[in-house]
Amino acid sequence: MNVKGIQISRDAEMDLCDGRDFYESQERGVGEYFWDSLISDIESLLVYAGIHRKEYGYYRMLSRRFPYSIYYDVVEEVAYVIAVLPMRRDPAWYKEKMSKRNYTSGVQEYPIQDA
Repeated sequence: MNVKGIQISRDAEMDLCDGRDFYESQERGVGEYFWDSLISDIESLLVYAGIHRKEYGYYRMLSRRFPYSIYYDVVEEVAYVIAVLPMRRDPAWYKEKMSKRNYTSGVQEYPIQDA
């Protein structure tokens, strides 16, 4: 299913910032590579939104280059990114995080849209 736009929640944006900061603290430049890689993965939702399996009520896409999951939903031809979470955690941690997330709280317009 192609979507016409992508919106990222404030929580998901903070997840991206946390990941960038973590990788940048490991080695200079890796944080920006993380950011660029995850944004590229998110941009791919313009073409691939809706093909991933659902988990915790949202679609779950795996990042291609980092051990992160991108949780999103599709509503009226828009992909709403709800969370961008590291995969190396206890499943109970995911359940708690995802129970507090939704696409109606603090969504920001993402600049990439289908032409």
